[in-house]
Order: sequence, then structure tokens, then C-alpha cells
Amino acid sequence: MGTHPGGAMDFIIYPELAASDINRAKKWYSDKLGLEPVRHGNEPIEVEPDSYDSELLYDTGTARFGVYPSDNAGTNKATAARLVVSDFDAAHAELVSRGVVFEDYDFGDEFRTVDGVLTSPDGERTCWFKDSEGNILAMGSV
Repeated sequence: MGTHPGGAMDFIIYPELAASDINRAKKWYSDKLGLEPVRHGNEPIEVEPDSYDSELLYDTGTARFGVYPSDNAGTNKATAARLVVSDFDAAHAELVSRGVVFEDYDFGDEFRTVDGVLTSPDGERTCWFKDSEGNILAMGSV
């Protein structure tokens, strides 16, 4: 599938997404993506606190990502993370039902979304949306 460097460079990489309001972000990831954090700071979450004040770690079973407090949230103008789904239409419909708003892009004939979805010549479909903190997330078909 790819090369694995091994040795001192034996690592796992996962996205870190900035949040200007960690509690708002936690609610968004729960409400929109159905995810709950597994760690708060360096501690496992055994009982949900009334509020959060440091990094949240999420584990989807196939990937991990962190959401951390930062004044720089939402300043990245590029895709911060990509979700890959096996049934794009069903996942897209579920996000719509949860109130996710999709971005429209028009960079000419080669890259233009229609109703928030880009369909490439090979049939791959991708859409983009922002989390509560302004981070740009993409969702694409396998």
C-alpha cells in the first residue's frame, strides 16, 4: 500500500484541527458527524465533564484526529481533513439531514461544484463543508 519508514520514523499521523471554542466544536462534531471524543487532554473520558478546556482526541475506528483550542481556528483556506466514504450519496444525505452546509467552488471548467458536489471525470465525487470553527473538511467517495 505504501512505504513505511520504520526506525525512528515509525509513526502514525493524524490531523489536528483548531477550535476557537472547544465546547462549540465538541457539540458540532457530536451533532453533525456523530462523534464523541475519547480523550480530553491526556486523559480518557470516563465521565463527560460539564465543559472542556483542552484538546479533544477522536477515534473513528479507522482514524484519529484532535481538536484543540487556538486563536488561529478557521484561518486555513485549504482542506484540513478528508472523510472517505463507501456510499457517498447516503453519507451526503445524512449530513444534509443534520444541517451541514456545503461549500460551492468555481475555479473554471476543470473544478466547479454543482449543488456543493464536484464530480471528477472518473466519477469520483467530493464535497466540502466547514466545521463550527471554520476548518474546511472534505468528504469523498472511495
